[in-house]
Amino acid sequence: MVGMLEGRQKLSVKRAVYLAENAYLDGKLDYEKDFNEPIRKTVDYLKRIIAINHLEKYKTGKQMALCSYFFNPYSGNNYQSFEYDFSGEFPDDDWHYQLVSRTMKTHKGQCRSLPWTLKLYAEELGAEVHIAHAPRHCFLMYRDLDNQTPEKWINVALTSHQYVPTFSLKDIFEIKDSAVIVGTYLTPLTDVQTIACQLSEMAQVYVDKYGKYDQFTYKCTSKSLKYYRRNPCAIIIKGKSLDALARRHAKNNGNRMDAYMKSNIEEQKACFEELRKTYWTQETPRLRKKWNKTPEEIEEMKKHVININK
Repeated sequence: MVGMLEGRQKLSVKRAVYLAENAYLDGKLDYEKDFNEPIRKTVDYLKRIIAINHLEKYKTGKQMALCSYFFNPYSGNNYQSFEYDFSGEFPDDDWHYQLVSRTMKTHKGQCRSLPWTLKLYAEELGAEVHIAHAPRHCFLMYRDLDNQTPEKWINVALTSHQYVPTFSLKDIFEIKDSAVIVGTYLTPLTDVQTIACQLSEMAQVYVDKYGKYDQFTYKCTSKSLKYYRRNPCAIIIKGKSLDALARRHAKNNGNRMDAYMKSNIEEQKACFEELRKTYWTQETPRLRKKWNKTPEEIEEMKKHVININK
């Protein structure tokens, strides 16, 4: 992934996702069988959807086909649309729910794995689709080149099968205008930023798997933030990594204030300042309750979806 970010290797979001997930699953994934083959098969079917429905007459025909494939049962998805995963197979917040490789097999996922799965199909199809963030949430954006909405961008919420206007997202997630202006939330990520985001998320995967912050999580987030600065999650992981490294160093040097400790403290201060500049929405119990939806609430939301593809 660092090679991609530094221009030494070809940019591939699909490859970056595979690298992170294969590491998390102890090398049990097969790049061809678990990623390339199912993605090619799906894209071949999407091309047929586009042709049969004459979606090529729309500038966003590919995006329409992708959303329709996710939202509706088709023979090409075994008559199983992509849904929020309430299976309870793993503990709450377990990273398995966020794995794209799992979502492609089960057609179930959560607020990260569903949009990232569509992003991989879009990359293969050649459709311009962008990952975007809200607090503790991930969704997709694409340009409204066919003027189907009053906005320049269409926001796609994969968990609820909805096209959500920007003002609604700002209200639901209590996002400050300043956070949008600086690019923290509701901002379409470039592919470079997307891969940088995956690199920082690999650090989170590492914490989920091993339960610790260390030099690895520090290196991942430090490199990631060079290419995607306004990422609160990466900044927080970097700050926690610096704190863990400082504690370990202090234990080994008898708690003396040396050059390393001074440098570490200054870097931690810089992290706090960078986090402040993101104008992030800090999660509270009230917000967590507001954002977490039950299966019944999501089904009720789906009843009010307007199909803009007709």
